[in-house]
Amino acid sequence: MRLGKNQRQHRIAQILKQESVSSQDHLVELLSAEGVAATQATVSRDLDDLGAVKVPTGGGSVYAIPELPSEQIAPDDHLRRVLGEWVVAVGCSQNLIVLNTPPGSAHVVGSAIDRSAIDGVLGTVAGDDTVLVVATEEAGGHSVAEFFRAQAGLSDPGESARLEM
Repeated sequence: MRLGKNQRQHRIAQILKQESVSSQDHLVELLSAEGVAATQATVSRDLDDLGAVKVPTGGGSVYAIPELPSEQIAPDDHLRRVLGEWVVAVGCSQNLIVLNTPPGSAHVVGSAIDRSAIDGVLGTVAGDDTVLVVATEEAGGHSVAEFFRAQAGLSDPGESARLEM
């Protein structure tokens, strides 16, 4: 199958995180095994666009993509500080969690959650004063909401009961 450039590059980045890839030909083979058609020349341009570099390992060298600041994992205390300062209420329904913030603050909270790589969180959507967090079905919204309440210092669910009606 032919993927668009962004989709293919995203897949390449995922492969490089999971596999030790020492050559462009090997990467072409790995993509092909997933049904993704790409030539060595295309993979070469993609690696260039992604900023991939060869890094030495014990048995040679492999491709790696340096982390962008937006992809770096934030420390646990950062999330706790952000949630404690900006989250005023937490509610949930099924696997959706709603975090309320003062106006203009939701993007700060959403970014902190995204950068914290929390198990059970698929992603966030931030508005002006509301962050929608999507939890996996396995984790469930209630347990993820309780985690956020505890991190924000809102351990009493009554503080956000208006959201759970």
